[in-house]
Amino acid sequence: MSNLIVIVEDQEDILELIEYSLNKEGLETIGFLNTKNVKELLEEEKVDLIIMDRNLPGVEGSEFVATLRKNGVTTPVIYLSAKNSEQNIEEGFLSGGDDYITKPFNMKELVLRIKAVLKRTNPLSSMKEIEYKDIVLNLEARTVFVSEEKIDLTKLEFELLLTLIQNQNIVLDRDYLLEKVWGNDEIYQDRTVNVAINRLKEKIDPTKEKEYIKSVRGVGYTIS
Repeated sequence: MSNLIVIVEDQEDILELIEYSLNKEGLETIGFLNTKNVKELLEEEKVDLIIMDRNLPGVEGSEFVATLRKNGVTTPVIYLSAKNSEQNIEEGFLSGGDDYITKPFNMKELVLRIKAVLKRTNPLSSMKEIEYKDIVLNLEARTVFVSEEKIDLTKLEFELLLTLIQNQNIVLDRDYLLEKVWGNDEIYQDRTVNVAINRLKEKIDPTKEKEYIKSVRGVGYTIS
């Protein structure tokens, strides 16, 4: 389950270098050369971290972050900026930044700081395994074992099982699962969730003895 990091940097070569380095670390990135479409993305996607330059065309980076904070956006922000005076750094933190790195910067240090912020703000991202009864999900290798036997799941089935386990004892309706697991993929029908749940149940409980996943008629599904 990869973290999603938004990078706002107006120098394309630096943006590409950061994206390349973070992708190598297994982190998913979306890059922007300005803040124009960042707010819309934050409304549509679960973003785990923003890397924000300050010298940007249009809205200055710290002003943009201050606006996000006023609107209730709590996504962590690391500033990466050539503005390196004590006053600049203070401005960055006061505007809602979680960390501040000055340019020129060391890529290894940036990666370490990113991982530190992610670990602090999203503890699940630092977990390598999640266990539920006799099911073990390895989040890095994206493997699933049931009673120590490896089960081959599709990417979608893995996300579906993970979402159910993360929300134990909560009945998740079909609309929530469609948004959380299928995302913005419009290619689904009314029975999409039902079919996927049935396939998942068949794989993790072929004898139907364990009944991990329960359906709540007219509402949705739960794992308890």
